[in-house]
Amino acid sequence: KLCEGILNILEKDTKTSCQVACLEALRILSRDKKVLVPVTTKRNMQILMKLAKLDTVEDPLESVSEFPVIVEALKCLCNIIFNSSVAQKLSLELNLAAMLCNLLQKCKDQQCIDDIKCFDLRLLFLLSLLHTDIRSQLRQELQGVQVLTQALESSLSVRWTEEYKAAEDRDRPPLSLQETDCAIEALKALFNVTLDSWNVHSKNESHQFRYMAAILRHCLLTTGPTEEKTEELH
Repeated sequence: KLCEGILNILEKDTKTSCQVACLEALRILSRDKKVLVPVTTKRNMQILMKLAKLDTVEDPLESVSEFPVIVEALKCLCNIIFNSSVAQKLSLELNLAAMLCNLLQKCKDQQCIDDIKCFDLRLLFLLSLLHTDIRSQLRQELQGVQVLTQALESSLSVRWTEEYKAAEDRDRPPLSLQETDCAIEALKALFNVTLDSWNVHSKNESHQFRYMAAILRHCLLTTGPTEEKTEELH
C-alpha cells in the first residue's frame, strides 16, 4: 500500500523535490521482492518511465532541475526489473529498450548528465542479461552494438588518428569516477548484446566490430580514478 501511495503521488504533477523524495523511498522499498508483487503493473511502470523521460522521443534534455528525478526514476526501474520477472516481461511489451537507446542518444552530445547515462546503460545491461528477446531486439532492431559502442567511446573520450586506431596519450589524466562507471556499464551491456556474435555476416557488422575492437584496446590503456576502478574497467 505504501508503494501504491507513492506511485499515486508521482502520477500527479508535484514539485521536483517531492518527486525526488518519493522516488528515493520507492527505490529503497523496491529492493524487497515481496513489496514489488502488487505494484509491478503496466500503469506503474509507465509512471516511472514518464518520470525518466523515456516517453518523449524528440524532446531534448533541457531542464537541469529535472535531472535528479530522471536519475532516481531510472534507479527505481533498475531495482524493479532486477527483482521482478513480471517487470522484465512488461519491459518488452512497453518497448523499454528502444526508449533507453533513444535517451542514450540524447545524452551523447550533452554535458553534466553522466548519472543519467550511467543508469540508462545499467538498465540496458539488466534487460539484456535477464530477457533474451530484448537482447535479440537490441542486437537486430535497435542497432544496440553501435549505440553501446558510441556510449563507450564517449565515456572514454576517444580521439582517432586513423579509422581503426585511437590516439595514445600517455600523459592523459585518469578517467573520473562517473566516466569510469559509464564505461563499465557500457562494457557489460556490450558483452551481453554481442554474446552470440561470433558469426559476422555483413560489411557493416565487420566495420562495427573492428571499430569496437579499437575502442576496447584504448580502454585497456586507460586508467580509472583508483586502482580498484581501473581493475574493474579492464
